[in-house]
Amino acid sequence: MAQRIAVLVEHLDGEPTDVTYELLGVARRMADEDGAMVDAVLLGSEVRQLSERLPADRVTILDHPSLRYLAPEAAARALAALLADAPPKLTLVPNTSLGMDIAAWVAARLGWPLVSYCRALESRDGQWIATAQLFGGKILADVALGDEPAIIGALAGAFSQDAASPGPPGTIEQVPAPAELEQLRSRVIALERPEAADVDITRAEKIVAVGRGIESKDNLELAEQLAQALGAVLAASRPLVDAGWLPRSRQVGKSGLKVKPKLYVALGISGAPEHLEGMKDAELIIAINKDPKAPIFTVADYGAVADLFEVAEALLERLEG
Repeated sequence: MAQRIAVLVEHLDGEPTDVTYELLGVARRMADEDGAMVDAVLLGSEVRQLSERLPADRVTILDHPSLRYLAPEAAARALAALLADAPPKLTLVPNTSLGMDIAAWVAARLGWPLVSYCRALESRDGQWIATAQLFGGKILADVALGDEPAIIGALAGAFSQDAASPGPPGTIEQVPAPAELEQLRSRVIALERPEAADVDITRAEKIVAVGRGIESKDNLELAEQLAQALGAVLAASRPLVDAGWLPRSRQVGKSGLKVKPKLYVALGISGAPEHLEGMKDAELIIAINKDPKAPIFTVADYGAVADLFEVAEALLERLEG
């Protein structure tokens, strides 16, 4: 059997998530270079119809009621059993709130190395190198991948979907569920969704987002005024939402919402990887931050190393003048 690169399919509401296609894309690139095959691992309950939209050489389906919501314990046990039975060269798992639990559990169970927060995979001198982010992206670590099986926790939004647009797979194979899925210590009873938000920032064409640099809740008024003058909506990074300054429906980032507006103005946002994942695909990004080394500048089209209050007030004066 040819070498395999396995990709864990993340899905919600009957649809594969964007990061699934990103990982299938990078897996295809790696497989083509190494003469390997891409195996999309689809765990769930009554999910066979999803396999028809997964562009892989093979889709391996493990169907069981306990996997309905991809509960971490059930999904990790199922994935570990599959990988142990036929170890692939690499296993790509989304580094999302769901995937992080699964990847760490499986790596520990199998004794395989795990590279989390992976933002790049490239071949150098015939060897695959995974680049991982540490300390919020302030340090990048290159990890050489050897011949032994390894698990990669890949950041959502780090790879392009272009190489893996939805399409039919090569073959589909359904495998029996491991017996240990009948002996789980935890189970998901229901999926509760938050109440409808006052505004859907995922549909906004213009966004003004604020971070810790705004300093206090009282200063949100200035950002709101700027947003209104631009015809934009106000959003925030996670620390402000955690502080209760804005509702969670306004949070941009991996643990919030992914946005792709035509204009994204970042006021006082340093640009942690979790935040960048949620907004880096905006058409035009303008960042204002006092720190010239802030990661937000790595994705910004225009940046100003300046006091955000001075810039915001100057913009307001120009817009309202």
